[in-house]
Amino acid sequence: MSDSLVLEKSEDFALRIVRLYKNLVFEQKEFILSKQILRSGTSIGANISEGVYAQSKPDFIHKYSIALKEANETKYWLNLLTRSGYFTDDQLKDLKNSLQEIIKIISSIIITTKQKTYRKYS
Repeated sequence: MSDSLVLEKSEDFALRIVRLYKNLVFEQKEFILSKQILRSGTSIGANISEGVYAQSKPDFIHKYSIALKEANETKYWLNLLTRSGYFTDDQLKDLKNSLQEIIKIISSIIITTKQKTYRKYS
């Protein structure tokens, strides 16, 4: 998987999160969870973008690890929005699937980069 693919997917995901945020705030008048999911859901791509310009391989791994943590936090908020009744599982299914794909790609990139980086030092 290339960095540009995961960057594109995370940016598309962030745009969908922005639309979800707008729905929560303007339609459902929900202000707390909406801010949490907006922050974590848009932070995924921001950290991947920072990783593209990392100063070193360890810095790259660090940025992608933060993106992975943010993705998992976003998964938590999506689940909470479903369980609290703001949305049904069906309404968020595609968003959750996209997030799971991003998590898999980021995890794969981190593992591959660690293997390549630390193999050089062995």
